[in-house]
Amino acid sequence: MDYFIKIGIFVAVGLGLNQVVNLGYRAASRKSNAIHLRFLKSAINVFIDVIIIYSLVQQFDITKDISKALLQSGTLIVAIATFAAQQALANVISGISVSAAKPYNVNEKIRVIQGGTVIAEGMVSDVTIRQTVIRQFNGECCIVPNSIMDSAVIINTNYTENVGNFIEVTVSYDTDIEKAISVMKETCAAHELTIDSDKSSVTVSNFVADGVTLKTTIWTKNLNDSFKACSDIRAALVKEFRKHGIEIPYQTVTIHN
Repeated sequence: MDYFIKIGIFVAVGLGLNQVVNLGYRAASRKSNAIHLRFLKSAINVFIDVIIIYSLVQQFDITKDISKALLQSGTLIVAIATFAAQQALANVISGISVSAAKPYNVNEKIRVIQGGTVIAEGMVSDVTIRQTVIRQFNGECCIVPNSIMDSAVIINTNYTENVGNFIEVTVSYDTDIEKAISVMKETCAAHELTIDSDKSSVTVSNFVADGVTLKTTIWTKNLNDSFKACSDIRAALVKEFRKHGIEIPYQTVTIHN
């Protein structure tokens, strides 16, 4: 019966300490979503679990003798454990590196590129001692080991103050280009989320089969604003061009009987 009481006490202490760490993290995360807070919480929880388990083992003669024998052959065990868990250790070390560098934070949208291929894109939802969890736009979660996050190219638009996104629209060759440019400028500047609209210019970027391509840059404060602003402006351009008699050409097929 004493065995069960001791086990219960150690388990309760471990759970209590982990709960204190979790409460401390929640209080700190209200002020900041920095990834080092998540990583630190995960690392402290693991450390507490290891200490509790080791201390519990020392309370019983059978397990104490086993642990003592294992410690006496510690060099060999460490060598074997290091070889067996080298990938896990690499993730932990990389997690420390990523946590210190802070290339991204929780609730930021990022794109992870390795070898020229996008392996994950979405919002960072969690960072643990081993991995980074990225919630993708289709709702799926991509769990990426920290060793990959440390070596991959991270595209994070939140790293800069403002976000620029291109908008291109094609008008017919019969269009008054100066008028089309003026309407496009006014439409872009009128949106409430655009910034520095007076610095943005509309240029003729290309000649295509259907007409002339006009191009401009929409500047917003962040990526979320960029998606909404560009969507709204594209819809507004269709209405404004139609109102001013500016044709957006599209391919048609004529069938002769």
